[in-house]
Amino acid sequence: MEKYDVIVIGSGPAGNAAAYGFKDQGKNVAVIESDLWGGTCPNRGCDPKKMLMSGVEAQKRIETMIGNGFEQTPRIIWEDLMTFKRSYTDSVPQNTKEGLDSVGIDRYQGQASFIDVNQIIVNDEVLTSNQFLIATGQRPAVLPIEGQDLLQSSTDFLSLEHLPKKITFIGAGYIAFELAVIASAAGSEVHIIHHNDRPLKEFDQDLVADLVEHMKEDGIQFHFNVDTKAVELMHPQYRITGENFELITDMVFGATGRIPNVEGLNLEKAGVAYDKRGIKVDDHLRTTQHNIFACGDIVAKSQPKLTPVAGFEAGYVVKAMAGKEEAIEYPLIPTIVFGDQRLARLGVSEKELSTHPEKYHSQTMDLSSWYTYHRINDKGAKIKFVYDEEDKIAAISCLSQLADEVINYLLIALTKKMTHEEIEKFIFAYPSPASDLSYFI
Repeated sequence: MEKYDVIVIGSGPAGNAAAYGFKDQGKNVAVIESDLWGGTCPNRGCDPKKMLMSGVEAQKRIETMIGNGFEQTPRIIWEDLMTFKRSYTDSVPQNTKEGLDSVGIDRYQGQASFIDVNQIIVNDEVLTSNQFLIATGQRPAVLPIEGQDLLQSSTDFLSLEHLPKKITFIGAGYIAFELAVIASAAGSEVHIIHHNDRPLKEFDQDLVADLVEHMKEDGIQFHFNVDTKAVELMHPQYRITGENFELITDMVFGATGRIPNVEGLNLEKAGVAYDKRGIKVDDHLRTTQHNIFACGDIVAKSQPKLTPVAGFEAGYVVKAMAGKEEAIEYPLIPTIVFGDQRLARLGVSEKELSTHPEKYHSQTMDLSSWYTYHRINDKGAKIKFVYDEEDKIAAISCLSQLADEVINYLLIALTKKMTHEEIEKFIFAYPSPASDLSYFI
């Protein structure tokens, strides 16, 4: 029976980073992984998705310049784009394993299952440890409808060898939006079905409406207020039905959220509490057992379940498990929907803004005529500032080709509480999103 100081369950960005941190503390560490080493993000999540999105960005960048130096939009060759994606993803599991091996962190492949608060079993081998860190992440949820076994997931999309002529996504969150943009740019007829008329509910609805219109102009078709009832195989196509709704398509993807990976862990035997949102933790990321902690997407939390947040928590929990850290305090967290037009937000949640509208007022700026955006022909560029009762910035939403860069600069400015006069003391490279900062603050 092997004994460790710390056992980490899950080798994704959170678990992997934490394992190295524990090793740096001189602890005897093991990592258990039941699936692909490296976790969801680099294997079948945000990283490969953005590898594919890079092809879309290149294509759309030229498309915006048609008639201004270019005559035609380049065609994306799906198979070649997938080869480019695999140039990154194929090496992730092996690189992850070699990295852990190189520093003397033990690895176990298989499903971890708690026996009690100090023992765990994997592949019929019992391991004991003083402490555990659970970082098993999430997986795509499956819509409970008739024919649910016919639904593909985002994982399947990111592994498509060939792109179908007609693709349908059920759900209108950021995953559906991003994959829809990729599929449409690569030549598919794309449909998005949603049960209400509020897509991307965690983002500013005015800018969401602009983004939807932009996607419609690119040929993506939206079907709002459709409660999907069933998916039926028609050989070789599929029929999607709802009340007064029918659609025939070549492939159907469910994009209706993600659920925590708690199955098989036998958390009850360890006395670890959880619910449908994930594992319950306190303000030190400690579970209901004093020696068992959790971080990353497996945690039931109000903060966005994003890779950078998981990394932040990993850095914190390494210190917290050594008893050296105060309660966790999250910084401002930006969220982004990627595409040729990116939608980014920062600050007070949309739920809070809609619940207490009397406390806030807003201003929307059209950025399309600003030189930074005019030079790239970004005709839809906008930014919206929401202010509280003291006229302090409470939230920011930005829609543009450069929204991810803009929101990161504003993140720094807001976190440091920089004034207009302080920003004016910097000389930024021009033209760039940073050079426009003094006009915002």
